[in-house]
Amino acid sequence: MKITFLGGGNMATALIGGMRERGFEAAAITVIELDASARERLQSSYGVSVSAAPEFGVFDSDVLVLAVKPQQMKAALAPFAGALRETLVISIAAGLRLTDIARWLGGASAPYPRLVRCMPNTPALVGAGITGMFAAPEVDAPGREIAERILSAVGSIVWVENEAQLDAVTGISGSGPAYVFHFIEALEAAGLVQGLDAASARRLAVDTALGAAKLAQASEDAPSTLREKVTSKGGTTAAALAHLAAAGWHDALLGAVEAATARSRELGEQLAQN
Repeated sequence: MKITFLGGGNMATALIGGMRERGFEAAAITVIELDASARERLQSSYGVSVSAAPEFGVFDSDVLVLAVKPQQMKAALAPFAGALRETLVISIAAGLRLTDIARWLGGASAPYPRLVRCMPNTPALVGAGITGMFAAPEVDAPGREIAERILSAVGSIVWVENEAQLDAVTGISGSGPAYVFHFIEALEAAGLVQGLDAASARRLAVDTALGAAKLAQASEDAPSTLREKVTSKGGTTAAALAHLAAAGWHDALLGAVEAATARSRELGEQLAQN
């Protein structure tokens, strides 16, 4: 299976690294990347083929992964317009809708059909990401399986039933690492206020978040049940949670996700007009 990456930035690099670890052959992977230093890094680190522009062979690739910035995608796809036949096209560009990618690849009269849109998140950089995925109806089961193999190289995946749900994926998991980082940042700051040294405060905050997430992942109990199990009546955790409730923490987080989801919809509309 021949795989071409259009773009060789951080997320593409993470995918290529994860794929190589999972047995994908370097000879089967080509990266088209404008930046010379990025090309050199990818070639030396993973042994893949690199080029600054599309070469003839890439138009016969089995898979084309779109990994350039959304604002640059239309121009980047111009050499491929009308040139693809059965290639599975996987987009990891945030906000870009399949109808626009299909139009840029095939034209308004015959939009390109075999498309999968993905929303990974930054923990993919350490192999711990989660990716929301949606496939156009023309993508068959083998095509979906190929997309799964590629994206699962950097973490877990979730298929959604319709493309609009990827806006919610963006609000939850796409932007979600920032919410968690903000929580860790606040917990670390609280440790400093309570007299801990900086190194201890950071370690306690980071490892607490990591451990709680691992416990939630491993447990059959719902997060609400896990919360209740560590909340003794009249205890320290109960006092902390009562304060968070009074401060409107739960509703604030719901509002934050809604704001991110709404902004994802807006960006999709703006990109469609370009």
